[in-house]
Formats: sequence, structure tokens, C-alpha cells
Amino acid sequence: MAKQVLASERKKQITIRGLGGLVGMENVSGLKLGFNRHLHFTLVKDRNVATMRDYYFALAHIVRDHLVGRWIRTQQYYYDKDPKLGLDIEELEEIEDDAGLGNGGLGRLAACFLDSMATLGLAAYGYGIRYEYGIFNQKIKDGWQVEEADDWLRHGNPWEKARPEYVLPVYFYGHVQHTKDGVKWIDPEVVLAIPYDTPVPGYLNNTVNTMRLWSAKAPNDFHLHHFNVGDYIQAVLDRNLAENISRVLYPNDNFFEGKELRLKQEYFVVAASLQDIIRRFKSSKFSCKDTRSCFDSFSDKVAIQLNDTHPALAIPELMRILVDIEKIDWDQAWNITKNTFAYTNHTILPEALERWPVGLFEKLLPRHLEIIYEINKRHLNSIETFYPEDNQRLRRMSLIEEDGEKKINMAHLCIVGSHAVNGVAKIHSKIIKDQVFKDFSDIEPAKFQNKTNGITPRRWLLLCNPGLASLIAEKIGGDYIKDLSQLQKLHAYVNNDQFIRDVASIKQENKVKLASLLEKDYGIQINISSMFDVHVKRIHEYKRQLMNCLYVIVMYNRIRKEPSKNFVPRTVIIGGKAAPGYYMAKLIIKLITSVAQKVNNDPIIGNKLKVIFLENYRVSLAEKVIPATDLSQQISTAGTEASGTGNMKFMLNGALTIGTMDGANVEMAEEAGEKNMFIFGMKVQDVMDLDKKGYNASQYYERIPELKEVIDQIASGYFSPNQPELFRDILNMLFHHDRFKVFADFESYISIQEKVNQLYQNPIEWTKIVIKNIASSGKFSSDRAITEYARDIWGVEPKFLKIPAPTDSKDTSV
Repeated sequence: MAKQVLASERKKQITIRGLGGLVGMENVSGLKLGFNRHLHFTLVKDRNVATMRDYYFALAHIVRDHLVGRWIRTQQYYYDKDPKLGLDIEELEEIEDDAGLGNGGLGRLAACFLDSMATLGLAAYGYGIRYEYGIFNQKIKDGWQVEEADDWLRHGNPWEKARPEYVLPVYFYGHVQHTKDGVKWIDPEVVLAIPYDTPVPGYLNNTVNTMRLWSAKAPNDFHLHHFNVGDYIQAVLDRNLAENISRVLYPNDNFFEGKELRLKQEYFVVAASLQDIIRRFKSSKFSCKDTRSCFDSFSDKVAIQLNDTHPALAIPELMRILVDIEKIDWDQAWNITKNTFAYTNHTILPEALERWPVGLFEKLLPRHLEIIYEINKRHLNSIETFYPEDNQRLRRMSLIEEDGEKKINMAHLCIVGSHAVNGVAKIHSKIIKDQVFKDFSDIEPAKFQNKTNGITPRRWLLLCNPGLASLIAEKIGGDYIKDLSQLQKLHAYVNNDQFIRDVASIKQENKVKLASLLEKDYGIQINISSMFDVHVKRIHEYKRQLMNCLYVIVMYNRIRKEPSKNFVPRTVIIGGKAAPGYYMAKLIIKLITSVAQKVNNDPIIGNKLKVIFLENYRVSLAEKVIPATDLSQQISTAGTEASGTGNMKFMLNGALTIGTMDGANVEMAEEAGEKNMFIFGMKVQDVMDLDKKGYNASQYYERIPELKEVIDQIASGYFSPNQPELFRDILNMLFHHDRFKVFADFESYISIQEKVNQLYQNPIEWTKIVIKNIASSGKFSSDRAITEYARDIWGVEPKFLKIPAPTDSKDTSV
């Protein structure tokens, strides 16, 4: 939105063209008046001194003003109607303007889901931590990733509203006493959770839901009682120990880091959010009239979705509240808890699954450890009735792992404490049911479901690709933005010459815009006739950016050997962040940037091949890259990517997919037809068979000449002449402990790339398949995903109603 406010250096004039319709203001003149009012009275600036940031804040405030009435009206509507609260506890969310409060796809998925819940009229709340420093900013220096702090709040945040009146206490440490009056948590340390609310507007329905982020603050007496007057300064400084909880996001994606601060963060968001949920439940008109049966209807009114295991502590925390505070007996409390929670699993990588040391729990959350032990005892007793004397099964299914240091398996806790468990793509859900959690699904098969991920078309088409969104609306009408399945109507235009030209023209316009940005930022002349070949996601061995890089070297070698031969030009764009402690991922970035340096400066190569590593890949950059992409790389080893959502964004925006049968790629192939994607490589069963047989990378190296040449070049220091041994650890991994089998799929990858080249040389046929993919992408809307969660798990029905606008008094259907 802010990008449509343009400041002229010479005249200091503001153009707000088109914003009237965008934000639903009645007229542009009213918008201008509000804009000037905020510029003058909120920011205390005039146009002689205002900066572009001031203009952005003035615009943000006027848009927020427009939302506030609807925000209040939405909450009034929920209070009056008392619908079931489809609460989505998220560890983190990523919000507009790159408030990097999420890690990789999980944070971005949460934002899509919040958008859909508001659009579908669900009484939903998103909870997370208001990190002072979000996901780090990535700088590339001498080809290496360097992390810089993301001080995203340094200029303030115009979208949030602090709610200090709802401050809540969260407790840590201390010890437990069992008394005749019940269990007491004695002498804990208190940290205050201060909520900050951000409006989440639905699409054209006047609904504005709430995302509530918690900030940690020490109470005024924090640690003061431990010190005499002479230690007053130190006592105040020690407040940082409490406030560090919301200081910084752990930037690990698909890797568990068992740090005490991380466990504090997980409990902090859970404890504050549950108190808030219960407060709202108790204040409802239809709840708690009789305190004795107050919580009987809790799970009828509240649904809490655990997105991965990060909020798993919500299970023992709700049990603690019900048993210790509300004095409900264990069996009833457990029934309420199980019926309230549902668990979404987002990864099967062993290193990503959370396992917390019992000793750390005992120190930080002593009562919760007791509750988990009790849950586990009753759980194992139940299992034993099904499988008497099967000690191996009991060991596998226990919440407590006893091999070496005792640890709590948080995924097992989530499964046992939830009434539903789901994966996020059909193939992923099958793997968790048949392999990862087979023992559990054998006993409760009906508990396990699939809910394929989705993306919001509002951000990932309407906002980021307005040209394509408008063209589609011309052909099939604008209702598809709320019902993406209507894209199927585009199949009728696959052979329409004008539509083919229009789709190709919009793609080219987007490529020109991106090329201009890349040339400005990287100083590299981009061939806009080249295929834009894009691979953007977190840098991780399983996502196999390495395989892509090896193929870039193959292309480089081919051009150098036969420079006069016809070659389909490519601009290869790779981007993503590596976790700061992930050495191999950082070395992979260095290899990519080293190859790029060689390729981009070789006069023989010219404009046939360019390689760019995007610095600091993030949402706002994705919104420019995705609409301009021709080829989307989704090449993870089969059975490792839970779903992916980038693959869906590219498909919706007219890129063709080169990918393995992994995650949601499988369903994309079902929807579009496998022949309309570039599918290669092993399937899940092939990978399992190879594991049983034994994977020998050297066999592929000796058998595939172009692979051998590439590996030998890297080994010789061709891409690192000043440090010939620089990439030795990558080669050692590829040959001796590559869990993700890059060499095994490489020949198939090279082969399918030839089909990519052949099709790209026929622009009309390429665009026809692009149209088929767009027309087949309707399934991958987050509206569809959330509708399935609502109906199958939360027990609520989406309401396609408009809440009355602040100036209106009647409900109208959308």
C-alpha cells in the first residue's frame, strides 16, 4: 500500500491514485484529508521536511483508521453471537512490511491462515511473540552469509496497538508443594506479558480479526528483594534476564536447538495466550453461569491448533490450570484438554523434532514436568491394555525417552494430548501415519488426517501480480479471489490466442521489472529473453540447492565447450537464508556465489547464462520474484519436504515446476497433470529401497561423465583458486554422508532439464501449459485449507457474511 504514495523531489506532491478503491474509502478527497491530518498532527511534519517513511506512516495510520471501526465491530459481533473460537496458536507470524516474526514457510503459512480465517468469517485469534529482533537480515560479504540484527521496531509499528490493560503474569522456576488444599507452585519468578494487537482484515467482508503478540517485561520488583540498597543498579540491570524472552527470534528452520531461552519463549507465549483465551471464555455471555460446570462447554467454544510442537506446552499448561487452579478432577480436565487441542505436524526430519531434557524442565517448569509424567503414566497404562508385555512398543510410544539423557518427546505429547493429528500434504500425512507415528495410528487411526497447505490469493496474486489478477478477472469475473476453485474456468482459454499473448505479455512485464531491480542491486546485465529459473527457500541440504548449483556448472561447461551452439539462455536466481550455526548451508551459499562469480565474468558465456544469489530473501522480495519466474525449482529428496507453499505461489503466478514427487508437488501434479510439470527423480519408495540397498555416491560419480567433470572442477579449486580446498567438506558430504542423495537424482535432473529447454523454445506451447497450471491451482488456496480445518477439526462452519460496517446496521451476505 505504501508504495503507491509517491513523493516528487521537486514539488513535494503526494499521489494517492487508486487508493480510494483499495482501502474502501468513500472518496479520494477524504483519504487525502485524513492523510494530511496524520502527517501534521500524528507525525508533526509538513511536506517541506517529511521523508518517505513519514509518508508511509501517515498512509498506514489512515488505513488503520479505516480498519478500527470494523475491528471493534467484529469483536462486538463475536461477543454477541458467541461463535466457537477457532483459535490458532502460532509460535510466530510474519506480517506485512517484513516484520520477520516467522521462520521460513511456517511463519508465512500462519499469516496466510490468519488472512483466510478473517475472510471466512471465523472468530479466530493468532498468538505469537512480539520479537524485538526478528529473523536476521542476511548480507553477502565476499560470498559468505553474514547475519545482521533485524531491528524492525526501531521506527515504531503503526499497525499495532499496545494493550497494557491486559497484561498477564507468566511464571518460571520455583518448586512444587503438594498440600491438602491441592498442588501449589511456590516461589516462582514472574515475567509480565504485555499484549500488542494487530488487525487482520478479511477480504471485503468488514471482518477484522486480531493477531495478539506478547512482549516480555519484568515486574517493578524483579529481583529487588534479593539485593540490598547497594546492589540497586545491578538489580535493575537484571531485569534484562526476564525481558530477553521477547528479545530475539531463534533463526533455525528444520533444526531443534535445546536452549533454555527457547523453552522460556515457548512457555511464555503458551501461558499468556491460554490465560487470555480463558479470560475471553469466562466473559462470554453463554459461558460460566454456573462456576461448578464452567468448563463443561470449553471445548465446544474453544479450538486450539498446535502448529508443530512449538506450542506443545499448552497441553500441560491447560491441565495445570484446570486441575490446580479450577479444581477440576483429572479425568474431566484431560477430556476437556484433548477435545480442545489438535496438532499439525510440519516436519519429519529427526533433527527438527523437539526433545527437551527432563533436567531443564525440572528447573524451569517443575509442575509441568509432574503433569507430563502423569500424562505419560496413564498413556502407557492404556497402551499396555492393547499390547500387554510389549516393552519395546511402550518404549517407542513413551513421552519420555530414556536412551542416554532423559528427554521429553514433544511430538508424542502433542499426539496424546490432541483429538486430531494432521500432516500438511497427502504424501506427508501418509508418511507420518505409516512410518513416523505408526505406533500411534495403529491404535487411533481415525485421529490422523490430512490438511494440505494453501496460500492466500489476496497477497500471492491480487497484491503481488495485479496484472495477472486483472486479466483473470476479465475472463472469469472477480469472485475467484474468494473462491479460487473458479480458476478451473480458465481451461476454456488454453487455446485462445489473445489470452495466450496477454498471459505471456504480463509475464514479460514482470520479468522486465525484476531485471531492472536486479541490475540496480547487483550490477549484472540481465537478458530479459532468458528463462528466469528460480530456487528460493531456506538453504538446507534436503532442499538440494547443491543439485541446482551442480547443474549450473554443467550448463557453464557446455557453453564453454561449444560457444557457437544454440543454447536456451537462463538467468538462474537462488535465494534463501541459512541458519547461523548451520555450517554446511553456509558453505553451500559460498559455493553458489563462487560459481556465480566465475560464470558472470566469463566473456565466453556472455548473456547466455547468469547466476544471482539473492541477498536477504524475504516476503517483500518474493512478491517481486515470484510473478517474474518462468521455472520454479522444487527439488527436495522425495519424502523430506512436508508440503511446501512456495511451489503453490509459483504455480498460481504462471511458473512451471521442475520438481520431485515430494510434498505438495504430488498434488500439484494430480491437479495439473504430470505431463504439465517437469517431474524427475526417485519417489518415496525408491528412496526407501535405496536406503535398504545402501547408497554409494561413487557409483554415480564414475558413471555420469558430466557429474564427474563438475565434481573434479570443484575439487581442483576451479571456483576457489585462492583456496583450492575450500569446498572439501561439501565433497566429503556428497560422497560419504549425503542423506539426501544428490548424485542419485542428478542424471534424471539433467534429462528433465533438456525437456525444459525444448519447451521454452516454443513460447506458445510453454504459455499454454502455464495457463493449464494456473487453471489447476485453485485447490491450493488457504481458504480451502482453513475450511477443511474448520469443518473436520474445529467443528465450526465458515460464515460467508458481512459483519455490518460501522456506518451500517444490517448483516448482508457476501
